[in-house]
Amino acid sequence: MSKSTVTAAPPVARQLGRAGAPTLDQVAELAGVSRSTASRAINGGLRVSPEAQTAVDRAIAQLGFTPNRAARSLVTRRTDSVALVVPEPDERVLSDPFFAGTLNGLSVALASTDLQLVLLIVRPGDNARATRYLRNGHVDGAIVVSHHEDDSLDRALADSGLPHVFVGRPLEGDREVRHVDLDNHLGGRIATEHLIARGRRRIATLAGPQDMAAGLDRLVGWREALRAAGLPDDAMASGDFTVAGGMAAATDLLDRHPDVDALFCASDLMAVGAMGVLTERGRTVPGDVAVVGFDDLGVADSTKPPLTTVTNPVVAMARRAGEMLVDQLAGRSTPVEPVIFVPELVVREST
Repeated sequence: MSKSTVTAAPPVARQLGRAGAPTLDQVAELAGVSRSTASRAINGGLRVSPEAQTAVDRAIAQLGFTPNRAARSLVTRRTDSVALVVPEPDERVLSDPFFAGTLNGLSVALASTDLQLVLLIVRPGDNARATRYLRNGHVDGAIVVSHHEDDSLDRALADSGLPHVFVGRPLEGDREVRHVDLDNHLGGRIATEHLIARGRRRIATLAGPQDMAAGLDRLVGWREALRAAGLPDDAMASGDFTVAGGMAAATDLLDRHPDVDALFCASDLMAVGAMGVLTERGRTVPGDVAVVGFDDLGVADSTKPPLTTVTNPVVAMARRAGEMLVDQLAGRSTPVEPVIFVPELVVREST
């Protein structure tokens, strides 16, 4: 009967056995440090010498060790997650390209970090529940987009001390809130000036929500351009940035002002709704009514005719907001001064 030769396994391999995932004790043994030193090295390197940190990093790589996120959060009091807070109904979040662009930009900003993104949709009437979630340690920070005046999230987040950045200026004028925004005032003005330069003289607007800074600022830009040209600024109706909102606002507007020859819409989706109403009433675009939208997030290319619009660089804005939040979480200096992007006009066949 032949004899088989058995070679003793190294201590770490013996401990691994068939159990699978390596443990913190095994990392510490292979690195030649105590368990507490290994834990500190894994969870941020506090009070760990460079030599010990290097040894632990090598052991982690050799063993394929993955930290237990739940245990780590107990030590660091960090969740390694941030929330994208959207105070809008579910159907709008799922259908509006603005929010897809926001997710895209924020994902790019977080790609080089270990942070996970949590989408928090705040339905109407759910503000208190969302505030509790943000205050109770479920996330390390928050990006807030599409904020309305009554949402009060700016006040709640300021009081909580949770790091946060807004995409879009909150309407609370007495607080310094870190935010990234577009010069919506300028956007409304250049859209209207373009219509004036095309020889239009009865220029109406479908304004955005009047409880949001973007809706108010674009309306101010429209009005400012008309007054500078000595043209009337009474033809206005407001909507909610959606196709349905644009249809309703355009119906109301055209009933009251059937003589309009141009229309500045506060979003491309509202422009789509308005163009449908114009077609139903036998009005041609741009022959009878020239139309300008706002956003340029893909919708404007697909309309018939293609839509002249103002750029809204949502992806870049969300990315910058994400970078600002990452800087806050890392303890780096983050100025309170807002970051403002400049809009551009993209001319297409609708004007």
